[in-house]
Amino acid sequence: MEDIYNSESNSIWIVIRRMRAPLLVIIITFAISILGFMLIEGKDANGNPYHMSFFDAFYFVSYMASTIGFGELPYEFTYPQRIWTSITIFLGVIGWFYAVGTIVALIQDKRLAREISISKFKKKVNSLTEDFIIILGYNYITKDIIHRLNRENIRVVVIDKSEEKINELELENFIPEVPSILADASNPEVLKISGILKKNCKAIVALFGDDSKNAKIALLARLLNKKVDVIVKSTTTEHTQNLKNIGIRHIENPFEVISKRIYNAFTKPHIWILEMWTYGHILKMRKREKLPKGKYIICGYGRMGRTLEDSFQKAGIETVFIDLVAKKYREIKQSTIYGDAEDVETLLKAGVKEAAAIVAATQDDLINLTILSTAKRLNPDIYTIARENTLEDISIFNAAKIDRVYILEKILADVTFNFIAKPLVHKFIQLIRTQDDEWGKETLEKIENIIENYNPILSEIELNEESAYALYNELKSKKDIRLYHIKRSREDFRKNLRLIFLLLKRENRVYLMPDENMKLEPNDQLLVASDKESLIDFEYIINNYYELNYVVTGKEKSFGIFAKETAN
Repeated sequence: MEDIYNSESNSIWIVIRRMRAPLLVIIITFAISILGFMLIEGKDANGNPYHMSFFDAFYFVSYMASTIGFGELPYEFTYPQRIWTSITIFLGVIGWFYAVGTIVALIQDKRLAREISISKFKKKVNSLTEDFIIILGYNYITKDIIHRLNRENIRVVVIDKSEEKINELELENFIPEVPSILADASNPEVLKISGILKKNCKAIVALFGDDSKNAKIALLARLLNKKVDVIVKSTTTEHTQNLKNIGIRHIENPFEVISKRIYNAFTKPHIWILEMWTYGHILKMRKREKLPKGKYIICGYGRMGRTLEDSFQKAGIETVFIDLVAKKYREIKQSTIYGDAEDVETLLKAGVKEAAAIVAATQDDLINLTILSTAKRLNPDIYTIARENTLEDISIFNAAKIDRVYILEKILADVTFNFIAKPLVHKFIQLIRTQDDEWGKETLEKIENIIENYNPILSEIELNEESAYALYNELKSKKDIRLYHIKRSREDFRKNLRLIFLLLKRENRVYLMPDENMKLEPNDQLLVASDKESLIDFEYIINNYYELNYVVTGKEKSFGIFAKETAN
């Protein structure tokens, strides 16, 4: 195993080993040159015999070898001295050429460059004092996650074994900087120098396409640091169970996410709207998003197809499967264009003309697109649902006018980001999935009636000294302040802000849609939905003693020796 843990001493050793011979050559040529000048007899200004001292010889050879040239010293040279000077010039040139050539080769040495790069990386990681996340691999998914985390001022460290990917990341010029290393993430030494053992390392993200690789990394991370959250992708039941057995609590399966969303869209549409709203959707189901009733054709019976089968059966939806494997289709047809006579016949046998909808769920985006276009040609009214495997093809899918598109990479990015940066939103989604649609309808109506906006803002606020200075200190002094107090308007305490509390987390206890009569405690965490103006007022209230006192008591209060309260 490559020892990258001691990269600083490795780089020094490489320099010493590579420069040893050139340095010896230069030292020997200097020594011979100096000795020659000391032994060869010269003449002083009066014509008397003279032998150069060691210092004079050393001084002359030094500036001669460096081509500065201050002239003959200390007296004009004799012919024997000039002959020796000519010889030493050529000796010096050969020695310096050899040394310079070795230095140039050393600069271009990939191993030395790598050792220096590792050393710099270690220093950057060790200098991180704030919480940070280790992300394994740099691709479309992790790039999106890093951009979002960067906007939230959450520091990130990246490991990737592709030089091209590392160069691409460096060109992004993230601010703050994202330390990155060219290495294999499955090497425990790499995880160590990336900071997995540090107390401020909060999570490690492994979203590779290979479930086995993800499982190996998850196990390594658990063995190295049990306190670090491991966010790992798994697309099969077997790997998911294995991960659960080793204590991994956050396992992401994009196919299960899609399956649950489709099931909720059929059976609990209001819950579906609430969940999608947390990812940026408006609080309203658009007409084209309503899934039609009837028969569904699913093209592709792989991981996604099998997962969808369970959801359709639970929802009582009739389904017909076309067992289409993208890799085999490309090999047999020598094409990624679906829609020849044989393909059309397959769709007709599956009942495409009377089907309500068709789902293209293969691993090839182009095959998925052409499946839907062929189905649309045979049945112009059919509802189309597509699996998009990569964010790279998003513009093509947008132009195709598909009714519903599930982008695997975006789903993974959204879920991962929420878990890291929006933990209350992540918990809110988990809890609302357990509710029935009647609860979802009531909650949706409540949000709409209070905020009067189809696109409310979601905010996570912790009642600590940094985020809620006044409220935190009042709660620490045992003041009785309740949820309904802090949602009052600072203009008129008899009115409320357009704001609703969706979640309250207190240590390990979580309250969904908490009772507004709940007494607040220091360090409570709140998930709040509001409009922009009300959010600004709310943040001002919890950070300002005067405004907080007014909404709690209904009285204006002055602080200091002239303190008084005036009823409004």
